[in-house]
Amino acid sequence: MNKKLNNQLIVGVIGGHECNAKVEQIAQEIGKKIAKMGAKLVSGGLGGVMKAVSKGAKEVGGTTIGILPGENKQEANPYVDIAIPTGLGLSRNTLVVRTADIIIALPGEYGTLSEIAFALILKKKVINLSNWDIPGTIRAKDAEDAMRIVSRCINNKDKGE
Repeated sequence: MNKKLNNQLIVGVIGGHECNAKVEQIAQEIGKKIAKMGAKLVSGGLGGVMKAVSKGAKEVGGTTIGILPGENKQEANPYVDIAIPTGLGLSRNTLVVRTADIIIALPGEYGTLSEIAFALILKKKVINLSNWDIPGTIRAKDAEDAMRIVSRCINNKDKGE
């Protein structure tokens, strides 16, 4: 087994399947920053925030993973490198969260809220740029702040904290 591959950081980005221009821009910026830090990106692989963050990562050569609710790889947005069709519907949200080492939450609806809850149950760090104020998450002001927090969390984890 290739330990180097197994130790690569995977950042999950969650958010709505539809988003406005402001959220789209933030998602693209986050995708770029994830790729530039050498991490892999995992999302639900469809539209809205998922498409925007994947596009951002791909624009700077990042690797993207989409965990799809349906059974067809072709449902993935065009910026997904590795499409994983699950046939699980919304239950795939648990797989998105389990796959990620850390989560960045952008605005969304109840699917996003369920992913935040799953992440907290699994004791994963959730960087919160969403439309909810949820205890246990780490609130970020913007994309730059979110990535600063991700870096800090990863550095602390490497130190065993």
